[in-house]
Order: sequence, then structure tokens, then C-alpha cells
Amino acid sequence: MTPHPPDGAQDAPATPPPGCPAHASGTDGLTRLHGPEAVAGGRDVYERLRAQHGPVAPVLIPGELPAWLVLGYREILEVVRTPSLFTRDGVWTHADQLGPGHPLTPILAPQPLCVFSDGMQHQRWRGAVTWSLSQFAARGVRRHVARFADQLVDGFAADGHADLVAQWAEQLPMLVMTKLLGLPEEEGPQLVAKCRDLMKGTETAAESNDYLTRALQQLVETKRRTPGHDIVSKLIEHASELDDDEVREHARLLLIAANATTIGLITNTLHLVLTDPRFRGNLSGGQMTLPDALEQVLWDRPPLAVCPFRIAGGDTELGGQRIAEGDLLLLGLAAGNVDPDIRPDLDSPMHGNRSHLAFSGGPHECPGQDLGRTIADTGIDTLLQRLPDLRLAVDVAEVPSDDTWMEGRPGLLPAQFTPRPPGNRTGTPVAATAAQPLPETVPSTALPEAESVPPGPAVTGLLKRLRRPARH
Repeated sequence: MTPHPPDGAQDAPATPPPGCPAHASGTDGLTRLHGPEAVAGGRDVYERLRAQHGPVAPVLIPGELPAWLVLGYREILEVVRTPSLFTRDGVWTHADQLGPGHPLTPILAPQPLCVFSDGMQHQRWRGAVTWSLSQFAARGVRRHVARFADQLVDGFAADGHADLVAQWAEQLPMLVMTKLLGLPEEEGPQLVAKCRDLMKGTETAAESNDYLTRALQQLVETKRRTPGHDIVSKLIEHASELDDDEVREHARLLLIAANATTIGLITNTLHLVLTDPRFRGNLSGGQMTLPDALEQVLWDRPPLAVCPFRIAGGDTELGGQRIAEGDLLLLGLAAGNVDPDIRPDLDSPMHGNRSHLAFSGGPHECPGQDLGRTIADTGIDTLLQRLPDLRLAVDVAEVPSDDTWMEGRPGLLPAQFTPRPPGNRTGTPVAATAAQPLPETVPSTALPEAESVPPGPAVTGLLKRLRRPARH
């Protein structure tokens, strides 16, 4: 890749003043996507790049390595819909600069997972995943989500206050996914705690990973012997004949990746509910349904702002830029969603419009997007029914961001509400929700003292991206 520095970059002062956007630029004038200044700039960074370079902009990523950030809606669709030219399993020109300690190694290094493959191998792995997810009726999943959402609200309903991120949104998707995967329900809370610890990259993250690996390995072995109606059993049952390692690692990928994006969708939606009176008024007044609201959030604040990655399989041109074989392209999903060529008026509602880029597109479009919508829709609906007077407990400006250069969501959502006794539910009665769990229950047994299997680099990459210090 040989992007040209912007006009006048050579005349820029050697040391920009503090707070200047130039702090987010490299020495050659290219804009860094990473670092606190770039992350704090948010959408403004994308719009400066768009104004300067058009729909495809040269940028720097961790390690001061060059890449192309695709900002245009049409250009992103061109990339994702042309896997023969923009691939997931190509060879990056700068791959030799990656090593075990490089932050991009887990994200870009080829791995035996559907997200790192194209062609027949991708069809084999992806086919098993999409078919397995399709075996669950939305009605059953909604009942499942409502029950867990109620249980979490019961944990703080009598207090009159809660952090909706830590006490609710960060736990709900994982509880649902552990159950759908076929893990023992009574072990759900422990698995949620271990996964949250793993995702946050704490000092005990390695121990938590060992626990999760043993749990998934035991689950795969159990389902080989006694299959049930759950995702792991369906992965095993699929005609692709995945081996145990393939089943375990794709189950891990679903558990971790689906959790991260669904948390982002839930928290970004709740942030609007608590901070935007017009948004909440439209929702409570019936002018906008909750599914409509979720699509609006996916347009304006997608959980994944930048999606890695594609490798150019040959020399080509995209958005007026010359792309060389081996160049790395990143998909600016958040930027593409606000492309002025398709959204000249950002205040115009996009209710119910699913043509956004939040879940990418093409052969690698997120296979679990409908499941994520179901968890977010049913969960938020349950929360607002249980706590109808939910309100923000701090000033809007005091809500910290948990953004990274790839993702964006609030770090905390301190809320207040009228205290209510646990179990005082306005929705489905407790007995009805607990009567028929979707997957079969797996008998609880102690986890074996099996040898630890380290996480695949793909999953480790996701975890590293989620290891970020809280900013206040």
C-alpha cells in the first residue's frame, strides 16, 4: 500500500498543540484509528477522513501499519459482496511484521474458523453455524430471554438503583447463549462470571479461560453421546461432520462474539432511552416500536464501528483509490451508515429499515443477527415493563464511554427507579416462563480436570479488543 499524504502535510508543525486533531496523525500525515485521541474523536474522525480522501481513506492501525478504511456505503457493499477480490483468507503485505505479542496478530492471523476463511471451507463451517442457529423458533427464544431478564431484574428491583451495564446488559446475552448452547442452566451464572472476567482481561482471565474451555469440551463430549435440542448438538449433527475441536471453537466464537455485539446493541439502546426524551417519548407513545428503535440504533450507533478485515486479492481501484494486492481493508460500518450519499438528513428516522451495515454483508454477514435482535428486543421490553419509571441517576455528561477504535458503547448506565419487590412482574407469570425451557437440561456434573486448551487467536483477538481501561 502506498497512500499519498494529504496536501500540506509536509508543512505541518512537528509537534501539534495538545488537543489538536493532528495528535491522531502519524508522522507521514496519515490518520491513526487507534489511541485515545482518535477514539475520543469518534464520528468526527470519520467525517474528516471522508472530506479529505473520499469514500476510501488511508489510515494507520496499531503498530503504525498502513490500511485502508472504507467509509462509503456503496464501497463497503462492493467489498463484502466481492470475496473473489476482497478476501478473508488472503496474505497481507505486512503480515511479516506481526508476532506473538503484536495486538493485531490475533485479529489478522489465519485461523480455522468460518470468520477467517472463504470458498468451500467457509461454506462448510458457515453452513454448520447458520443451520444450527436456524433450528430455534423465535417464540421459544423470547420466552427464554424474558425469564432470564426477569431473574436479573429481581436481583436489584428492591434497591431502587442499578448499573444497567454491569448488573443487567452484560449478563443477559451470555445467560441466553449458555442455555442455547446446551450448557447446564445451574452453571449459567458461574459461566457468565467467567466469560465476563475473560472478556475484561483481568489477572484471572487465564483461569477463566481454562474453566470455559473445560466446560465447552465436556459439553461437546456429552452431546456426542446424548444429543439434545441445542446449538452444540446441532453443530455435531450437521452434514459437515465437524470434529470436536471445530465444534468447541465455533461454540466459543458464538458465545463470546455474539455476547459482545448484543451487549453493545442493548446498552446503546438503553442509553438513548435514558438520555433522549424524544426517543423515549416516541417509544412509549407508540410512534415507534421497540424493533424500530433497535434498527435506528443499528443505523446511528452500531456496536461494531470498524469491522476487520479484507485483503485485496489483486490490484484494483476502489472509491478513487489505487488498492494494491495484499493491502488490508477495514470496513467502517459506523461511517458507512451515515454516508451523506445515502443519508443526507441524519435526523430522518430509519424505523424498520434493515439496510444498514451494522451486521456487515455478503457471505460473512453476521449469522446470529436475528438472535441478537431477539435478545435485545425481548430483554429491553421486559426491563421497561418491570421498571416503567426507569431514569438516569447521573447527568448525561457523566456517563462514561467504553469506546475503542473498533467498538462503541457506554461503560456505565447508573439508573434509578421506584423500588419493587422481587418477583412482582407485569409480564408473563413466573410459573409460565419457567415451565418449558427451550433446550433440554443437561445434568450438572463437576467439570473434569482436563488439560487446558488455550483459546484460538481469533477469540483472543476479540478479547484483547475488549480489554480497555474505563474512561471518565
